[in-house]
Amino acid sequence: MKPLLLLFLSFFLLGLSPGDSVPDFELKNQDGKIIHLSDYPGKFLLLYFYPKDDTPGCTREACGFRDYFSEFQKVKTVVLGVSTQNEKSHQKFKAKHKLSFDLLVDTDGQLAKILGIGTIPVLGLVHRRSVLISPDAKILKFYDQVNPDAHPKEVLDDIKNLTQAVEN
Repeated sequence: MKPLLLLFLSFFLLGLSPGDSVPDFELKNQDGKIIHLSDYPGKFLLLYFYPKDDTPGCTREACGFRDYFSEFQKVKTVVLGVSTQNEKSHQKFKAKHKLSFDLLVDTDGQLAKILGIGTIPVLGLVHRRSVLISPDAKILKFYDQVNPDAHPKEVLDDIKNLTQAVEN
């Protein structure tokens, strides 16, 4: 098979789909602490992938999640930002904007690859996409073409709707 065709096919074959179980991952946060999916049993988990620390869109999105942090806690949801920057970059970004959640270091893009997030060609930065994971570690939803300003509220509303549906 031709290399370009293989690349095209691998794009569609890599990654998980809604309903699939997410394998337990291991990534460092901004402080070098190892974080696992299994650290959050019984909680929703939002992994929001963003291209780069301290860029305008990424900052607006992160600050939105910060501003809704207490609301996410009320609906038993953990928010984790994920990008390819290193611990030092994440530490500065988190401190500068007083972020109340961890930023995970995925320098080699392995978690992004497992989840089918993809990278921006040439730059090697991850796409702005999010993955909502259920309390039983299954993918509930992918968010594509994320609007950094509206995304935090969109996710919060989705989780509230999901929890109300379960309660009724």
